[in-house]
Amino acid sequence: MADGLIDSRKDTTYVTVSWNKLSDNNKTFGIGWTENATADLTIHHNWFRETEQRNPSTDNVAHAHLYNNYLQDAPGTDITSSYGNYARGRTKMVLEHSYFEGMRDPVIKDATASLVQRGNVFSRTSGRNESGGTAFDPKAYYKYTPDKAADVPALLKSGAGPRVSIGTTTASPAAASTTLTVAKDGSGRFTSVQKAVDAVPAGNTARVVIRIAPGTYRETVKVPANKPHVTFEGTGRSRKDTVIVEGHAAGMTKPDGSGTYGTGGSATVAVEADDFQARNLTFSNDFDEARNQQIDGHQAVALRTAADRVRLDDLIISGDQDTLLLDTAAKDRTGRVLLTDSYVIGNTDFVFGRATAVIDRSVLTLKKRWNGTSAGYVTAPSTPAGRKGFLITRSTVDGDVSARSFHLGRPWHAGGDASLDPQTTVRDTTLGAAVKTAPWTDMGGFSWKDDRFAEYKNKGPGAGPAGGDRPHLTDAQAAAQERADWFGDWKPTA
Repeated sequence: MADGLIDSRKDTTYVTVSWNKLSDNNKTFGIGWTENATADLTIHHNWFRETEQRNPSTDNVAHAHLYNNYLQDAPGTDITSSYGNYARGRTKMVLEHSYFEGMRDPVIKDATASLVQRGNVFSRTSGRNESGGTAFDPKAYYKYTPDKAADVPALLKSGAGPRVSIGTTTASPAAASTTLTVAKDGSGRFTSVQKAVDAVPAGNTARVVIRIAPGTYRETVKVPANKPHVTFEGTGRSRKDTVIVEGHAAGMTKPDGSGTYGTGGSATVAVEADDFQARNLTFSNDFDEARNQQIDGHQAVALRTAADRVRLDDLIISGDQDTLLLDTAAKDRTGRVLLTDSYVIGNTDFVFGRATAVIDRSVLTLKKRWNGTSAGYVTAPSTPAGRKGFLITRSTVDGDVSARSFHLGRPWHAGGDASLDPQTTVRDTTLGAAVKTAPWTDMGGFSWKDDRFAEYKNKGPGAGPAGGDRPHLTDAQAAAQERADWFGDWKPTA
């Protein structure tokens, strides 16, 4: 456009302009062209990018409140800014907590205008940067809380401009999803995943999608129980591109000296909120067992879920011992989890817990121990009686380990609780040669034969016929142990 992406002409008043992206233009935002100084305008959270002049130019405005705007002149482009914010005539302007980057003459005023500045950031600017006179107190007219100027570029890069939730009739505003962005290089609203989670309002009822740019994020992340409906989404081309990793183990002492992490506390990512989703990411715990043999407690969790209706897709979940803890908030609470099209990597009890969980169309990758030996256990369910445990279906169990060296599972009676009834069913799955001919074994003095462990129509070199050490479901039993049977009234979608 030529003259005015936005113009507020003559004596138009009570105008708010917010959360817009104005870019690649000459005369961008003109205000005024009147002899009267009566208009009141608020201009906040707008991104002016590669706009030459009128950013805005404010003429004869009684109260012009400009805050949390981002004015950017990128180097090496065809457009060079003539000026940034301009107060003209009898304008009274308050300009605060905005960010000026690369602008020539970022703030200018006429001799007749009043302009008060506070809290602004100027990066690579040159020329005139003016203020003077008395203006007004915006808080005498309305309540507002400005963001920090240093946060404005990332905030507007992720939040300014068109939004699918605006101007639609398919959903009410309360049901519209919110998107938060995370990027290591500062191009997102946040530079860490936990900071984005912290920004989710407690008790939120609409989905919040946290889009995480490619990179390695070394941090621990917790989604607390009071923040449901959160999605973690990697934005890279592959689940390998976005990695959340930490290296804590159960026996490690916490930095504050308050004790050890414990198994659950070792988790790189801990999800305690219902209706959580994650896709196109890697969750990893890279605790180095070989270098920490002196530590008693090598359990090192990459992902812990203790929530209901958890949907996981297109992930890599990587560790050694106790990689994936599928738990519930309490023994008497339900925790349903669906994991699809993913890789889970480990060697000892690397899928464990008391959740009701389905692992579908995935690869359970077996890896050697820290000392190069091949021995391990895929699952360690601790299912409460009367509930369903783990169902592994249409998947693959294999890895670069010795033949006949891994059990499919063993019963974990956590704390010696004899009332538990652990369950793992592996069906319609390809078993590599690493799986033992007697794939189930005892644990902690409890016999697997007293609990629920079975197979159905598996194939591959690790599969085998039914027998006393290898129970198979009948067709009738298998009909009641399918994916839909695990979830009841929950109908998980992609």
